[in-house]
Amino acid sequence: MRLEGLDQHWQQEAAAILSGFKEWRLQHPRATLSEIEAALDARWAVARARLLADAALLSAAADLAALPAGDRPRCPHCGQVMALRGPEARHLTTTYEQPLTLRRHYAVCAACDAALFPPG
Repeated sequence: MRLEGLDQHWQQEAAAILSGFKEWRLQHPRATLSEIEAALDARWAVARARLLADAALLSAAADLAALPAGDRPRCPHCGQVMALRGPEARHLTTTYEQPLTLRRHYAVCAACDAALFPPG
């Protein structure tokens, strides 16, 4: 996804949360404050993970293949320019226990076999 399309995408995410939460609230008119808070947090946590993935993949480090070899990260151990391996998926969990998958290249040092993921 490109930066230009994110505004509309993120606005749609927020609108879906608000609409879904409104519908939930109409279906649960006697919900306690704690139940309301949990329902709202659950919706925001899902959108938060999506926005987090979008923002991470906008990073220059997300597309090492587009960089000339000399501009790629250097090995933190020996200083050599890192080579690419992948792309591969990395599966993470956010602060709010939401799954997050980032598909990126690994950066691997040919000299000492150190690896970085995500690179940068």
